[in-house]
Amino acid sequence: MSNERNKYNIVLSGVGGQGVLSVAAVVSMAAMKEGYKIRQSEVHGMAQRGGAVLANLRISKEFIESDLIPKGDADVILSMEPMESLRYVDYLKSEGVIITAEEPFINIPNYPEIEDIYKVLNNKDGNKIISTKELAKEAGSARAVNMVMVGALSNVLPISQEALEASITELFERKGEKIVETNLKAFKLGKEAGK
Repeated sequence: MSNERNKYNIVLSGVGGQGVLSVAAVVSMAAMKEGYKIRQSEVHGMAQRGGAVLANLRISKEFIESDLIPKGDADVILSMEPMESLRYVDYLKSEGVIITAEEPFINIPNYPEIEDIYKVLNNKDGNKIISTKELAKEAGSARAVNMVMVGALSNVLPISQEALEASITELFERKGEKIVETNLKAFKLGKEAGK
């Protein structure tokens, strides 16, 4: 995707505790570093109890009227959990893509068969299912799954890798150099997996 893109809409979804808002923070900070305007809206739901978390993130070189992404106008749905990615599919443009973590967060008794969800996701070119837990462990921390997803998302964003890496560093530097290194490695592994 070219860095000359004027407008980009991202629906971020997941379950409380998966780091959806950290993903939004990194992408927002990186977009601002490159001169984009951003608007963001968040719904936390029952976030601390495994409830749905949703963020609308709009990036543009021009004025953005609303925080909310209209149905049919999202360029990408990034989900930390496969079923949550399908919850917002009506918001996706016809040429938009879904990028989701492979691992389900089963917090309801009637969670659909995971293979059925994968079939729906694999039914469209461009969609990506990322093995986040495996890559996060390879990076050095099982908690780095959200930065694996930022890496996968980076392949379709109109934002440079340098700006994203600088934002990851900024977000995690107060936690120490080792945490920064782990999250940057997770980002790079996710970028490679998402190609």
